[in-house]
Amino acid sequence: MTSRHYDVIVLGRSIGALSVAALLARREFRVLLLGQGERPPMYHVDAHLMCRRTFTMLSATSPCWKRILQELAQTQRFRRRIQALDPMFVVLSGERRIAIPPDIELFYREVEREFPEVRQLVDEVYAMFAHVNAAADAAFEREAVWPPGTFWERLETGRIATSLPLVNAEQNDLLGKFPAGHPYRQIIWLPAMFATHAATPGDQLAAFALARLHGAWTRGVNGLVCGEQELERFLVERIEAHGGVCRLEHRASRILVQRGAVCGVMQEGDEEPTGASSVVAALSGELVAELSGGEGVTKGAQRDWPRLTASAGRFVVSLSVNPAALPDPLSQEAFLIPRGDGTPNPRKPVVHLQRLDSADYHPTQNGEQAPALLVAETILPIRGPLTLLEARQAVLTTLRDQLPFLNEHLIAVDSPHDGLPAYEFGERGIREIDRIHIKESKPGPEPMQPLWNVDPPGFLGLGGEPIRGPIPGTFLVGPSVLPALGQEGELLAAWGAARLITKHDKRRQKMRQKLWTKIETN
Repeated sequence: MTSRHYDVIVLGRSIGALSVAALLARREFRVLLLGQGERPPMYHVDAHLMCRRTFTMLSATSPCWKRILQELAQTQRFRRRIQALDPMFVVLSGERRIAIPPDIELFYREVEREFPEVRQLVDEVYAMFAHVNAAADAAFEREAVWPPGTFWERLETGRIATSLPLVNAEQNDLLGKFPAGHPYRQIIWLPAMFATHAATPGDQLAAFALARLHGAWTRGVNGLVCGEQELERFLVERIEAHGGVCRLEHRASRILVQRGAVCGVMQEGDEEPTGASSVVAALSGELVAELSGGEGVTKGAQRDWPRLTASAGRFVVSLSVNPAALPDPLSQEAFLIPRGDGTPNPRKPVVHLQRLDSADYHPTQNGEQAPALLVAETILPIRGPLTLLEARQAVLTTLRDQLPFLNEHLIAVDSPHDGLPAYEFGERGIREIDRIHIKESKPGPEPMQPLWNVDPPGFLGLGGEPIRGPIPGTFLVGPSVLPALGQEGELLAAWGAARLITKHDKRRQKMRQKLWTKIETN
């Protein structure tokens, strides 16, 4: 028996996990959130601030995120925390630089300056993007479960999905008029490739996913002053304000099952279990089944569960640099295409680069100028020509290609994924800092964020695993549910899981209907 019981235990600290915990706490469920071993986004190497992963608030324009904020009565407060990026992103390729500003006239000036030969085609493709995203907004505003599970959900969601264009189209149906190998093709699919959780090369993304993900980058990108940390603080504050409990440093070592359904978890280091009616996890279904030791997995899940393979990951390198190394036109978000003859070179990968002001995270004293923090990310195949031990140097090669004075202004460099020492640059040369001396990091390599291959492809080619987990009473809200849609897919899964859990509690469902209003109050 246990003396501690919650209605819902949430495992993970992703945007999906935090959002579903905030929604359920708002609906008067007793919620416990465990970080499940996921480390904070930032860490230190001596006095140098480093980043474990990139984060861009691409879902700020999503109707699902707006709906979550509305129910939490936090729309105006969140709006005060974000700032619009201008330009939204920049693409650097050889001697060519193109910025994507939110102003449509300035954008077309950029296109006419760099790509006058495809101006008409750019008009057409962005008109199609606008049509697709308007239809997607209308569909995702509706109350439905994405992806659907039961017969009635498939009927309900399928009826809504009939309004979505391009769901069965190939990318060539969207970009087929562009000349083969034209560089503007890469400008379209490159941001989408870094936004999706699917292990699909950018030039092979399905047309609907490409339109939705590129639209997330071009409909107005918003930045948070402290990035992912700010979003996490915001949602944790909402969870605790409604009576939820957040233990980000704790984890569940086992999911407990009784009579074929989940009944609680065993927290690491505890002697007594923690009871729960439902467990929501930002994990894959396979990891959920492992946590239960295989107990309680339904026969249907054993027979029909989709096969997910993590065939690539996000490899991240952090660089603390003197701001003098960075050109003024370098945007907060940039994509770097290495120089070459157009043939992919694994030793010079394409890089997503974020420019952060470390003073926002770690204020300096005595008026000292804070170093700039560059966070570089590349997509690294698990089985490819480039190994983990070579990836850091490959990313640095691409950065040096586009930022020629970088070497003179480096202060520190590290990646949490390769297990190699951090590098500190000084007058006496390079000093290596072994990982065992980095207190906020593991002694060995930390796993990369996985990108998923789904077999067979799920709902509309966008889905992966179902929201209902392999054990009755478990629900999934991680990147594996709707991997093709990236961050928005996690929010759709979170809303769907909250809906299913609320639906099973008739008392709270009735109370929610009474409390619901279209007029927000803070």
